[in-house]
Amino acid sequence: MPFQKITEQPSNYRHLEKMPISELLTNINNEDQAVPIAVQRAIPQIEKLAEAAADKMLMGGRMFYIGAGTSGRLGIVDASECPPTYGVPYGLVIGIIAGGEKAITTAVEFAEDDRERGFKDLMQYNVSDKDVVIGIAASGTTPYVIGALEECRKKGIITGSISCNPDSPVSAAADFPIEIVVGPEFVTGSTRMKSGTAQKLVLNMISTTIMIQLGRVEDNKMVNMQLTNDKLVDRGTKMLMERVKITDYERAKQLLLKYGSVKKLRIL
Repeated sequence: MPFQKITEQPSNYRHLEKMPISELLTNINNEDQAVPIAVQRAIPQIEKLAEAAADKMLMGGRMFYIGAGTSGRLGIVDASECPPTYGVPYGLVIGIIAGGEKAITTAVEFAEDDRERGFKDLMQYNVSDKDVVIGIAASGTTPYVIGALEECRKKGIITGSISCNPDSPVSAAADFPIEIVVGPEFVTGSTRMKSGTAQKLVLNMISTTIMIQLGRVEDNKMVNMQLTNDKLVDRGTKMLMERVKITDYERAKQLLLKYGSVKKLRIL
């Protein structure tokens, strides 16, 4: 049976332009409710990739996300949030998008169609078999991503993929494929909607699980978070008061700011 893009199938809804706003919102929400169920079905696939990635990172490797368009932007968002949230160094989780930094905010025409460019972009970071590379492509057919994963495989680099079509080419190119089949989009082909939500959920699951495995969480607290604003300083202060039984808020805050994180102060 030839490969079919479910993500490109016609919407289950017609004449959207005639729907009142309340009906539009209700129908979009109804479609969105299918996403966590689809993610739940894929947990065994997600587990395999998360475990493989955690093993590599525990041995000093890095994790790369590579994608185009919405998929690439989602990878960059997840990667960029790991350092402030968990106190890991920048460069431990890296997001790469077809078309480079410009593509984060502006569409770069045909960037996703360059099959050789993806691995070249990875090589700018000296990717090696110590690392793991995860390709993100809702359609599962993005040449930029597929080419990168295929080259990684040739060089013994562990690969994963996140797509929203079953049995896609990007899955075939990955050691640990994840397929979140959410069905046709509310607006036909608009994979920034359900598909994008599914990818975001899976990225959250993978990176959070890995950070816990790396010891960046204690109990249920982000003990290594960077103190980059008043909200996080207040959170860290209260966390410290709870953990080491300090009753004076200002004293706890001063100690936190002196040592830089709840984790460091507890070690000392």
